[in-house]
Amino acid sequence: MRAKRCGPLVLQDTLLSMRVLAGTSGFSYKEWRGSFYPEDVSASDMLRVYAERLPAVEINNTFYRMPKSSVVASWAEQVPEDFRFVIKASQRITHRQRLRDVDDSVAYLFKVIAILEQRLGAVLFQLPPFLKKDVPLLESFLAVLPGECRPVIEFRHPSWFCDEVYSALSVGKAALCGGDLDTETKAPPLVATTNFGYLRMRREDTSYSDAELDDWAARVSEQRWREAFVFFKHEVEGPMLAEAFNARFPESPGTRSSAPPPLTAKPPAAAGSVRASSVHKAKLPEADVSSDEAEPGVAVEG
Repeated sequence: MRAKRCGPLVLQDTLLSMRVLAGTSGFSYKEWRGSFYPEDVSASDMLRVYAERLPAVEINNTFYRMPKSSVVASWAEQVPEDFRFVIKASQRITHRQRLRDVDDSVAYLFKVIAILEQRLGAVLFQLPPFLKKDVPLLESFLAVLPGECRPVIEFRHPSWFCDEVYSALSVGKAALCGGDLDTETKAPPLVATTNFGYLRMRREDTSYSDAELDDWAARVSEQRWREAFVFFKHEVEGPMLAEAFNARFPESPGTRSSAPPPLTAKPPAAAGSVRASSVHKAKLPEADVSSDEAEPGVAVEG
């Protein structure tokens, strides 16, 4: 039952135990100074401040290059134990190897990110748009992944959206990535394939009205998930949208109730809008390893 509404929808009893974690793709943006971040915040303090306001972040730059282990360790040190990182897997696995013969690449990925321990929320595997449905390939790939690694699969070709694929994901304990895309692009369906959900809010128009956020919150609340990750684009409005989404689940464990009131990035364009297991050792070519400690928190579009 929903709470009596006065303003934005507030969901009080979302399966009681569901934990909703809304955040953004990346955290290190100078454009957020003066809106989400204080004007004088340093780049080295952004993650710490972010974690005081939001419960999770999607790290996208790992798609292009993996950070050093020391960088990943520093991330974990800057956030509380209930904070969660989602790591976007290397394009080497999804786009170059196309899920085939990926044992060494997968082992290297999980060797690095295992440093996050309980702060690792999930791992996102975004498939290329040219890769069409291949259920045996998907099943063999999921079998390579470490147990309990909480994989999320983002399909970008519509042929994958069928019951046969959903069954394979369920057997592999993998989440189907859902979310919001542009009107001309077919958005993925919202289907529960495991005990947690994952949404990427990626449409070109990054403004969401209260009614639209209410609708998405209601759709999430209807799912039989224990946990749900929701990530907005890294535009200036993104973190405020994430805070507004989290506010619709005040009983969710991990809610940042002590966070300072959000700053206003800029007036909304229209009334009601809110703007914005062990693995064996392996080694990847040096080109896939980042030596830049400042960049991994910066999302690259995609």
